[in-house]
Amino acid sequence: MFETLSLHELQLYWWSIISLLGGLFVFMMFVQGGQTLLFGLTRNELERTMMVNSLGRKWELGFTTLVLFGGALFAAFPKFYASSFGGAYWLWLGILFSFILQAVSYEYRTKKNNFFGQTSYEIFLWINGVFGTLLLGIAISTFISGAPYIIDENNFVVWQSSLRGIEALFVWQNYLLAFSLLFLVRIIAGMYFLNNIDHEAFRDKIRSMIMRNILFFLVPFLGFIAWVLLKDGYEYNPESLIVSIVPMKYFYNFLEIPFLLVMFLLGIVLVLFAVYRAVFKEKNCCIFTVGIGTVLTVMSLLLNIGVNNTVYYPSISDLQSSITIVNSSGSHYTLLTMSYVSLMVPFVLAYIYVVWRAMDKVKITEEEMNDASEHHY
Repeated sequence: MFETLSLHELQLYWWSIISLLGGLFVFMMFVQGGQTLLFGLTRNELERTMMVNSLGRKWELGFTTLVLFGGALFAAFPKFYASSFGGAYWLWLGILFSFILQAVSYEYRTKKNNFFGQTSYEIFLWINGVFGTLLLGIAISTFISGAPYIIDENNFVVWQSSLRGIEALFVWQNYLLAFSLLFLVRIIAGMYFLNNIDHEAFRDKIRSMIMRNILFFLVPFLGFIAWVLLKDGYEYNPESLIVSIVPMKYFYNFLEIPFLLVMFLLGIVLVLFAVYRAVFKEKNCCIFTVGIGTVLTVMSLLLNIGVNNTVYYPSISDLQSSITIVNSSGSHYTLLTMSYVSLMVPFVLAYIYVVWRAMDKVKITEEEMNDASEHHY
């Protein structure tokens, strides 16, 4: 099945798989979005408990998707993994620490005689939601803004900044995607709560929150899109692999691959349509519409920065050290073997769907939260 594919075709195949997993992970980050709402959206402890338990049923699915995304990226394109994770380790350690806080908080929030107390664990969840999301947005933005590294003659990565990833925090353009991501996952979380929590007064507040956040989302998102489409990009020659600067590279990628442009625009339309139905039509079933829109939008953006001879991790220290899907991938044998493993992806998606449906058969209610015999996060 895969034996007839060339190395470059396998590289394109795996970048497509990673782009899909990236889109799925951003959708599943509604858990982080919901955690940012724990203190601003709730009136009392009961509502906060309903939110935490609603999110607690799904946080492991998001973590599974993150592991799949990171594992696929590491296995298919190990040089990127070595460059970014090995060089910008303070940034990635910050992200990792925030996710450790999340896992610990869901486990210990309602444990009797816990050391920190329930409110402390709720604050930890809020920290993961806000700072984990912002840091991830900044890290992903370096796919476009670049990073200060050099790959020497021994193929070793030499990071050129003593800040080890913290320097990305001082590139203001990186915050455009970071804040777009933050407000997007809050919107998706609102859609999820409408579908999952049976509490009408709470739903009214959620709709107001979605309306505010779509406005907050559009400002940085439109700024991010304008920055990406108008900025200089980096292109490599497929024969010599020499990297050169190309004005408006990402804009022309959309024009030269119309399928990506259609996917991108369709994704945005679906997100806005879901918001319209949730807010103005007062529908509670828009989570999958906004989910599909999110996956399509993120997937099209990731594909844009990796295909059509595009550099997906530019080096701002040495242009020729920049990383592409060609010079960062594993061997033909490695990608070929992994391609058969990738046939398990549909089963993983089916698992997520089945588990999701099973968990959502019964909505979160006040009665359930007041039942001491039920397991509560």
